[in-house]
Amino acid sequence: MLPKPLLVTAGGALFRSDCLRLLGAVADDSVACVFADPPFDLGKDYGGGSRADQRGEEAYLAWCKSWLDECCRVLMPGGALFVYNLPRWLLSIGAHLLGRLEFRHWIALTMKSTYPRGQRLYPAHYGLLYFTKGPPRAFHKLRVPVPVCRHCGGDSKDYGGHRSALNPEGLSLTDFWEDTSPVRHRKFKTRAANELKPMIPRRAIEMSTVPGDLVLDPFGGGGSTYEAAEELGRNWIGGELADCAPILERLSRFPSRARLPAPVRAALRR
Repeated sequence: MLPKPLLVTAGGALFRSDCLRLLGAVADDSVACVFADPPFDLGKDYGGGSRADQRGEEAYLAWCKSWLDECCRVLMPGGALFVYNLPRWLLSIGAHLLGRLEFRHWIALTMKSTYPRGQRLYPAHYGLLYFTKGPPRAFHKLRVPVPVCRHCGGDSKDYGGHRSALNPEGLSLTDFWEDTSPVRHRKFKTRAANELKPMIPRRAIEMSTVPGDLVLDPFGGGGSTYEAAEELGRNWIGGELADCAPILERLSRFPSRARLPAPVRAALRR
């Protein structure tokens, strides 16, 4: 059983809960989109002491597989799963999901201001895996503004002389995102310094769901996913094991409610 929600809005509900407890309370085939930004096994303190996020490779991947299996269970047919993590972990996560879900994309998000690491290539991106439970039930092509020069304000490319032929709404979004400035997760960074830019979960929700759909994020963090879902007219279920104050502050502009939204009630097991 889940505890009483910390917050209920017109769109969703936030619970203080670890990911497995939250997912275990959700019914089969009930969620349209899961967005997961789990701890990276860097030794950060998420409420259970730093050792809870310093499991070692074997234990960390076993833990990931347990909540990934639950994500697969709660997704409705055609539902989408997005997992944000280091490329090192995403290799194993993706391998585990193959055969359970349908692979769609490995989205690369550029990482600014990194540094060389010995005999390795210069690390320059985080990854966002995108899988669906069979053929996608919803997919919307998104567009981004045409890049401009930060110095002169003009177009940064000439597009081979075909600038006038570009869609006035912008360029089609690719699987290489340069405008999201993903965070560099570090052990001693604060929650605010480590949180995702809201654009990242927002794009995931926009491309894979329709208004009224139910979105689940079992690792609340700073609450970016819930804010995006609320703004986009999606319902949501969220959980966070550590301090929920940053989430409550982020969502404070949305009026609270006494009763769970109907889609949330329907998805939670009695």
